[in-house]
Amino acid sequence: MMPEESQHWASGNWRVAEGKADEFVDRWTEFLTWTREANPGFVRARLIRDANDPNHFVSFAAWRDGDSLNAWSQKPEFAERVAACRALCADMQSSFYTLVRAI
Repeated sequence: MMPEESQHWASGNWRVAEGKADEFVDRWTEFLTWTREANPGFVRARLIRDANDPNHFVSFAAWRDGDSLNAWSQKPEFAERVAACRALCADMQSSFYTLVRAI
């Protein structure tokens, strides 16, 4: 594993309501732009779209350390911004992860 490899990750599995995909992408972008600007320890984020289901997205956010990730998730702004994204979804599952192996 390379030294700059992120060890801590947040991920979301988003099922966006029909007709809301573009608005969802905009809200997710606003959420993660705030994350980058206001949260030390944030490394990068990616939003990927299912090639076979345009209403299904998966997001990944890499963090320098678990404390930064946890602090981010406890901020009131986090709750507000993630709720704005979830409001456009039929379903959403999220969790925090720790890297086990990188190849």
